[in-house]
Amino acid sequence: MKLYCAPGFTSLADHIAMLEAGIPFDLVKVDLETKQIEGGGHYIDINPTGYVPALMFDDGQVLTENVAILAWIADRTPELAPQGHLGHYRLLEMLSFIATEIHKRFPTYLSLPEDVREPTGQQLLHWFDFVADRLEQGYLFGETFTVADAYLFQLAWGATQLGFHLPEPFGDYIARIGQRPAAQAALHREGLA
Repeated sequence: MKLYCAPGFTSLADHIAMLEAGIPFDLVKVDLETKQIEGGGHYIDINPTGYVPALMFDDGQVLTENVAILAWIADRTPELAPQGHLGHYRLLEMLSFIATEIHKRFPTYLSLPEDVREPTGQQLLHWFDFVADRLEQGYLFGETFTVADAYLFQLAWGATQLGFHLPEPFGDYIARIGQRPAAQAALHREGLA
């Protein structure tokens, strides 16, 4: 199995979750500008959209999109998902929220000239503030780390790298997840530590 990633992009969430789950895989880095794969080859042949992540199974099938890959990981590692009869759906709900309300705004924000970024930046801060209340017990679903936390961590970590001042308790949240062995290993493997 191969996980295609671009260092520092949201594929970091999938990388962390795969390590947390103990699922064996090879990491393959992608240059998103040139669409070249580390070691040779064209990423467009793997994922025609050119976006990361992509998870290639041993039979050659490819799964793309953070929500799908993270849900797949959680299905194989139930301790990385919220529990209860609605746990699976609560996870999909949170992954979809993160993808549509937070993640999707970053490309827009980064594509704008600096002097007109503020409204999009305020939208990002609004949605980080909205989800901050969920972190009072430590993680998005209480005291247990889930694959959704890997996704939110990457986006919050990336936001701070861009100079955003996120509401509390994000400082502690980022530091706590950043110290998890899987996060440390993923950051190191991607050359970000």
